[in-house]
Formats: sequence, C-alpha cells, structure tokens
Amino acid sequence: MEMYLISILPLYAHRILTGKKKMELRRYFGLKPGSGSIFVIYASGSTRAIVGEFKAGEVYVGKPEEIARIALSGETGVFKSDLKYIRGSKIAIGIEIKEVKVYKRPVKLEELRRIFPGFQPPLSFRRIDENEPLYVLLLERLRAQK
Repeated sequence: MEMYLISILPLYAHRILTGKKKMELRRYFGLKPGSGSIFVIYASGSTRAIVGEFKAGEVYVGKPEEIARIALSGETGVFKSDLKYIRGSKIAIGIEIKEVKVYKRPVKLEELRRIFPGFQPPLSFRRIDENEPLYVLLLERLRAQK
C-alpha cells in the first residue's frame, strides 16, 4: 500500500474531512500515486496538525485544462476558484477522495517536532515508507484508533 503525507490548507482539509470535497488538485512534480493510496492530511496554515486521512480513488494526470474539466464535472466539491492552484503548471493531478477518516485527536506540529526533531511538512505531498519512524511511531497508532 502506498502512503503519502499531504499538506492542505485548513479550509480544504475541513471540506475533505466533512465529505464536501471529493477531489484534491495538485501541480504534478513527477510523483503519481496509485488508486488506493492513502493520503495522511497535514492541515497547514493556522491548524498545523495531522488531522486525518483519505484513500485515493481515480488519479488523473494531464494538462491543467483537462484536470479542471474533470474536477468541475459532477459532484467533486471543486469550485472554479479552486483551479488557481493548478493554473500555470505544465501538468496537473486530480486525486479522487474516497473513504475519509478523521483521527480522534490532531497531532500538532509542535508535538511532531518533539517526537521527530526537524520534522518539516511537505510543500505538496511526499511518500511515507512503512518502515520510517513517522509511520511506525505515530501514524500506525493514529490509523488504528476507532
């Protein structure tokens, strides 16, 4: 199973966690997650905490106009104003959001840095290895909570 840590602005993280947003848009930088990948959400901005996760459904990669067309069709919870994030990129990515899980308690950046000195959330998203300390010491426990 592929797993990623993704930084999302609090407004969009809230929309994902409440089921209102069904697609996440990103500039493509060479990393293409597969369908079924898990995305651990780091809510950036004023929240600055790991708050939950979602499973990727379909993952679309293409020109920003193509991704925008897909994102604006149907019930994705993406608005025209959300497209500014991918505008100007050569290639964009649209990640369908499935199976959202809110963690029982958020893990704030200060706590993350106490556990993992020098921890830096990604600017966009990065892969998490199941053997790395972030997963073994923290995410495995957060994901197991009911």
